[in-house]
Amino acid sequence: MSKIDLIKGTGNNPNALKTLQGYTLAGKIAHTQRKIAEWYEFYHGNVYVSFSGGKDSLVLLHLARSMFPDIEAVFSDTGLEFPEIRDFVKTIENVTWVKPKLSFKQVLEKYGYPVISKEQACYIDQYRNTKSEYLKSVRFNGKEGYKNKGVGKISEKWKYLIDAPFKISDRCCYVLKKNPIKSYEKKSGKYPIIGTMAQESAIRAINYNRNGCNAYSLKRPVSCPISFWNENDIWAYIKLHDIKYCSVYDMGYKRTGCVFCMFGLHLEKEDRLKKLEETHPNLFNYCMEKLNLKTILKWYPRRS
Repeated sequence: MSKIDLIKGTGNNPNALKTLQGYTLAGKIAHTQRKIAEWYEFYHGNVYVSFSGGKDSLVLLHLARSMFPDIEAVFSDTGLEFPEIRDFVKTIENVTWVKPKLSFKQVLEKYGYPVISKEQACYIDQYRNTKSEYLKSVRFNGKEGYKNKGVGKISEKWKYLIDAPFKISDRCCYVLKKNPIKSYEKKSGKYPIIGTMAQESAIRAINYNRNGCNAYSLKRPVSCPISFWNENDIWAYIKLHDIKYCSVYDMGYKRTGCVFCMFGLHLEKEDRLKKLEETHPNLFNYCMEKLNLKTILKWYPRRS
């Protein structure tokens, strides 16, 4: 298959995700491996696996290295990971570590705290800091404010945070994770394979149906070859191949992302910060006292 055929064969299929999600595990493995191979061959091996140390990227790396044993993994050492994650990553061969220029504390001081969601934090930040009256009105009123030309507004539920006595922003992920990765890509000339799954958000599902597993035509081309998998598939694959995974999952954590992140706390049935207090009291005290999360959380109602 030519490069042109590969690019033409991606995206704009509203039923693609639903169809692939119905595959058996064996079918999903075969499809994922085919997409990894296409990506690898398209870029003549100048690709890497984005590796967080979590279960999803672990399965992705295992799949990729089952075909291309020398494929590089890249770990973004944000300083926000569980210590168990960092120790686990050190056990994996051929992993390049990249680091941000700022610490999380410096990001909080310069830009603000990650609360509610990336979208809402972004809107609040823009409303507070934009010099554009148009954008400010759009972020406050949404479509109604500007004859349906504006999209994306601060939810009525969270408008009170406009007056919160602390900065709010979605930029921590860009500064701590995405920017170091982009610098690596620019220096290495390699293209990413990442382990995100479409079931994790509506936006990811929309993007998958638009771009497919391998998004060659994006400004930043990216491969997401396990997007159509689900969590049960991941654990079934780990069990099938008897893969050693990070011990933090055995502590009851379902996700191993940034420890101090507050995105989505209001949606959780089990408060991950309360669990952090039980399992990692020193980390908990650091984020409450040194990072001042105890003050932020007073403005941030949660389920529990």
